[in-house]
Order: sequence, then structure tokens, then C-alpha cells
Amino acid sequence: MASAAFEDIVETFEFLDDWEDRYRHVIELGKGMDPLDEALCIPATKVDGCASQVWLVPEIEGDVFTFRGESDAMIVRGLIAILIALYSGLTLAEARQVDAPSELKRLGLDDHLSSQRSNGLRAMVDRIGLLTRG
Repeated sequence: MASAAFEDIVETFEFLDDWEDRYRHVIELGKGMDPLDEALCIPATKVDGCASQVWLVPEIEGDVFTFRGESDAMIVRGLIAILIALYSGLTLAEARQVDAPSELKRLGLDDHLSSQRSNGLRAMVDRIGLLTRG
């Protein structure tokens, strides 16, 4: 189960033939995110296991899960934007049911990210799993 925003990203990736164009699109998604307040970039929100600096901050209203994020690397900001599209607006129960590796596989990222970036992406997905469990 993925959100409509994530499905839009999947459609865009299908439209873009070249991986350089896809990378540019990922970076543009990251540039489109609002920056995270520096006061939220603290050890408690930092994601371990990423080569870059990454922070994820949950925002749960009622039973609806959203989060914001930040990174010092543009491509990673884009990966955060993709994860936000995948999860945000789902209920906590729905977010726990998301099969992120399968959904992200639809984008082909696993074949085109460095091993460090892939490990970082897995670390972010793991953190999101913890955030949805409370």
C-alpha cells in the first residue's frame, strides 16, 4: 500500500528513461522539502547507519502519521522526500503495513544507489518502522 504521492513518483520514474534524469528528479524532490528547524536536528532524531547526516522527526496527529526530515546531502534529502511520499498521511496501522523494500524496488533504486546510500535508506526505513510503533 502506497500513497498517491508515491504513485506519482513511480509514474514519473517510468516516464524518465535515463538514470541521470531520475537522479535529478530525486534531488529536485529534496530541494522541494521545507528545511527542518536546526533545533530538531538533535541526537534523538538522528538516524544512525547513514553515511550522511540524517534526521527524521515524526508528526502524529490523531492516528495519522507524517514526518519531516533533513540531510546534509542533496540526494539523501531526495530519498527522504520519497519516503515522506510513501508514508505520510497514512494511519499508523497502514504505515506499519507498508512493505517499503518492495515499494522502493518499483523505483529501481536498489540497483542504482551506492551500497552506502542503500544502507542509509534501509536505516531510514527501519527508523520509520520504529516511529510508527510508538
